[in-house]
Amino acid sequence: MDAPVITVTDAGIRFRRNRRSRRNFKDLFAGRKRRTLPGEFWALRGVSFTVQQGEAIGVVGRNGQGKSTLLKLVAEVILPDEGKVKVHEGVAPLIEITGGFVDDLTVRDNVYLTAGLHGMKKSEIAASFDEIIEFAEIGDFLDTPYKHLSSGMKVRIAFAVISRLEEPIILVDEVLAVGDKGFRDKCYRRIEELLAGGRTLFFVSHNEKDLRRFCTRGLYLDKGKLVIDGPINDVLKQYNADYGVA
Repeated sequence: MDAPVITVTDAGIRFRRNRRSRRNFKDLFAGRKRRTLPGEFWALRGVSFTVQQGEAIGVVGRNGQGKSTLLKLVAEVILPDEGKVKVHEGVAPLIEITGGFVDDLTVRDNVYLTAGLHGMKKSEIAASFDEIIEFAEIGDFLDTPYKHLSSGMKVRIAFAVISRLEEPIILVDEVLAVGDKGFRDKCYRRIEELLAGGRTLFFVSHNEKDLRRFCTRGLYLDKGKLVIDGPINDVLKQYNADYGVA
C-alpha cells in the first residue's frame, strides 16, 4: 500500500475560554459578580487516523464537536498542542470564505492575491483568470471592492480560485451552503471532477445527501473525540441513532 497523504496521531488542540463571564445590566444593578469559568478546554483530543491518496472523507458531528478544528489542523492553519499531524501533500482549503481576501481590494486584485498566497505563479493566475471569473459568474464585478459583494458572491469567487489549485488535498467546510442551488450544483460537479482525477477530499457537512454523494468513508466526532472511523453509511447510521434521527 502507498504511504498515506495524511497521518494524525493522538492529536489534541486546546483553547482558552474567557476567564470570567460577562455581566448584563440586570446582573450589574443586582450587584452580582461575574462567574469564573474554566480556563481551558480541549476542542480535539486523542484523535488518530490516516488517509490514503484519493480517499473522500466525510466529517460528521454536531456543532462545536471539533470538525472545523480538525480541518484547520490538516490545513496547518493551527498546530496541535499534543500529538502529531503530518500532511505529506499540499492542501487547497475552502474553510472560511473570507480567508485570504482583503475587503478594500477589488475582485480582480483579490484573485491574484489569494491565488498567489496559495502558491500559484503570476503567469499561472493570468492563464487561469478568465476561467476563474467565468466559473464564479462574477465578470460584471471585477473592479468592485470585495467588501461590497454578497455572501453568495464571495463563495463563488473563493471556490473558483481554490478549485483551480493543483494541490492533491481539498478541504471543504460547509461554505457551499451559502450559495444558490444552481451554483452549488456547479461546484459539486467540479468536486466530482477533482475526485475523478485522484484528489483527496475532506468534506464537512450536515447534509447527508451530499456526504453520501461524495464520500466513501466517514469520521464521526463527538466532544472532540473520534467516535467512529468507517464506511460513510455506517458512520451516518450511528450518528443518527445517537441523536434520535430516524
